[in-house]
Amino acid sequence: MNQTKEQSAFVLRIAPSGIDKVPEALHEDQIIIGWAYAKGLLDPKLDWIQFREILDKTYYSEEPTRRKAGAAAGNMWRFIREMKPDDLVVVPYGSEFYVAKITGPATYNSAKADDDSSYRRVVEWLNKKKPIPRQIARSALISRMKTQGTSATATDLLGEIQECLAVAGKGQAPKFESDLQSRLIREVLSELQGGRMESFGFERLIQTVLLGLGAEEVQIIPRSQDKGADLVATFRVAGTFQQIIAVQAKHWRPEPPVGRDVVQQLIGGMEAVSATLGMVVTSGSIGEDAVQAAEQYFEEKGLRIELVDGEQFAKLIVEHGIRTG
Repeated sequence: MNQTKEQSAFVLRIAPSGIDKVPEALHEDQIIIGWAYAKGLLDPKLDWIQFREILDKTYYSEEPTRRKAGAAAGNMWRFIREMKPDDLVVVPYGSEFYVAKITGPATYNSAKADDDSSYRRVVEWLNKKKPIPRQIARSALISRMKTQGTSATATDLLGEIQECLAVAGKGQAPKFESDLQSRLIREVLSELQGGRMESFGFERLIQTVLLGLGAEEVQIIPRSQDKGADLVATFRVAGTFQQIIAVQAKHWRPEPPVGRDVVQQLIGGMEAVSATLGMVVTSGSIGEDAVQAAEQYFEEKGLRIELVDGEQFAKLIVEHGIRTG
């Protein structure tokens, strides 16, 4: 597949009103989004304010602010206005994901309003409609697939998406580099979970990785001053804008998974330092209740919490290395 200058990519979760619609989407050769009772959004004459106003009046008229209406409008605007034919759409599905190529405009099927799936687009499902294991993806794409909204842009990850399609397609054997990388990730994960690293060492490792990813400063919070964040990282965007990330570190084995209580601790830490982003980094696994807690916080406050499990953290270390000095 050749990438053109105009081609874009998106991540889309197909679960309107919390109902799994991926099997239907695959069967119908379509992608689907919710907010079905917000009629009239296909009108090309609507500007952003008018577009958002329809969603606000239909779904969020009792909300004290327009934050939720704005978030919903952002998802619908991407689906209706920004997605174009030939763009790629990544659809996460459990431990796997599908990739579709858009082939038609957004449409509205009024018969599907009651199950919140009226807004649709015709697509061609790539990789013969077969799912791709998430473990094939690089860490950045895995992170983007964990978006806590309904959709996200992913044009910056087009190369990684196409790489996944190439590896997954036609039984292609992994290249030497990807095969070596997979073995290194397994070895790093084994070291993380092997019990030879204590919790302070795990925090120092996270500190090193964040610095390697471009953080200006990463402070490990002393236990006596811990308000819910084990580390606080400062990033500088475009040399001007500051982003503060609060991190909760859990050096755990795969079981039990990190739960809701860890996310709640992190939320307290985020609020204490006015963080704009939260991260839970564990050497183990992430429980579904932790995912739900992070999504609820995003819904209520508009602030994201990245949930990084042991495998994803191992990928970060292998892909970006550990810089010292």
